[in-house]
Amino acid sequence: MPKAQNARPTATTRTYDLAIIGAGSAAKSAAGEARRRGKSVVMVERATPGGTCLNVGCVPSKHLLAAAAVRATAAGEKFPGIETAARPVDLAALVEDKDRFLAQLRDRDHIKGTAAAGIDLLQGDASFAPATQQERPTLIVADEHGEETRITAERVLVASGAQPFIPPVPGLRDVEYLTSSTAMSLKEIPGSLLVVGGNAIGLEQAQLFARLGSDVTVVEMAPRIAPFEDPDISEALEKALSGEGITFRTGANLTGVRPGANGIVASVAVEGGALDLAAEKILIATGRRPVTRGLNLEAVAVPTGPRGEIMVDEHLRTAHPRIWAAGDVTGQHQFVYVAGAQGVAAVSNMYDGEPQPLDYTALPRVTFTSPALASVGMTATDAAAAGMPYETRELPLAFVPRAMIARNPDGIVKLVSDPRTGKLLGVHMVGAEAGEVITAATYALSAGLTVQQLAGTWSPFLTMAESLRIAATMPPVVTI
Repeated sequence: MPKAQNARPTATTRTYDLAIIGAGSAAKSAAGEARRRGKSVVMVERATPGGTCLNVGCVPSKHLLAAAAVRATAAGEKFPGIETAARPVDLAALVEDKDRFLAQLRDRDHIKGTAAAGIDLLQGDASFAPATQQERPTLIVADEHGEETRITAERVLVASGAQPFIPPVPGLRDVEYLTSSTAMSLKEIPGSLLVVGGNAIGLEQAQLFARLGSDVTVVEMAPRIAPFEDPDISEALEKALSGEGITFRTGANLTGVRPGANGIVASVAVEGGALDLAAEKILIATGRRPVTRGLNLEAVAVPTGPRGEIMVDEHLRTAHPRIWAAGDVTGQHQFVYVAGAQGVAAVSNMYDGEPQPLDYTALPRVTFTSPALASVGMTATDAAAAGMPYETRELPLAFVPRAMIARNPDGIVKLVSDPRTGKLLGVHMVGAEAGEVITAATYALSAGLTVQQLAGTWSPFLTMAESLRIAATMPPVVTI
């Protein structure tokens, strides 16, 4: 009997031990761990393999920031007798080089590397078919042509990541706004740029474009930039970035956007009134939200939170006993190294007899501005909120030999400790190589070192890491 015209093709069915929604850092780490255990694995990716970090996040931003730093160095002339000049930037050529670099990494690590590891990679949009908690989950994957593949798996890991959050500001969707993802694909440098958001992503993008030649203004709703950091750290970073010509409007709320004569005009509410800020481009850097829309999570009774995040327990398991989640989609710490660790932990918890939670006590974070901002552990504000006695020690980098010699005196190191035991509670820094220094501080916190032990630890002369030892010798300010 002939087939009816326009009949829907029969869906292909595949069976795996583990199906993963996503192909970013959490997914790749989980897939590798599962293959190490001899499990059959498929990753389903709706967009480009590699996830946020490789494609539109940390890798391209740090690549472009490194390029912008070269131009900033050329414009600086820190040392007499060495003349340099910063010429206009060919942004199209710079972005083309960035894209070529990303393509090489993607092909090597996420396409060829995935295949070599015996992991299947399927392109398409995945959604759950209805299933009870006793049934094995089934994913329906639709490719760009509308053809469907059904995947049945013993277990499923959701690692679908996050995407830029666009606030519901009147008029914003009527103009061509940028996000951190799209801004790094511009072919021309905007003459002026308004960055909405003064946390890590917004600050990195602000300095990137300022160093490439844009006139940049940052609008932040909180009273200070980097609002989740120690106030002294925020102040030191704002002072350094302001010195590069970036304008900051803190305690400012974006209330509306409209087209302007040369781009956009943003209405901003500030203490005591309102003001209009004109710019050629506007970049929205107000955080990222988990990508869960379209997954049909309700079909498997997996609840989500107010921001769309998948609700998981400390072992990364959802309300469905066969479904886990890892990475940015959980709405937890949105760092690529956390996503990778969660991917491995989720798989370990799936197959090991006694599941183990991850310990985030000494989780470091870095904002890759120049000077960089880096922190690990508790701030003084955190300790006060917890009702803990604490003491602080501060060291301006102008007193660190390496910073003096390299003409990088901007910034401070701040230690937070328990005055009863001397144990380190947190380390916070703004300065050159802050990310490297905070890695050493992370080891110190993880080992439970006291300030006195840190002060007595060997440290090579003329390194930025020496700032930790010097800071530990400073007299404390005690708060009870």
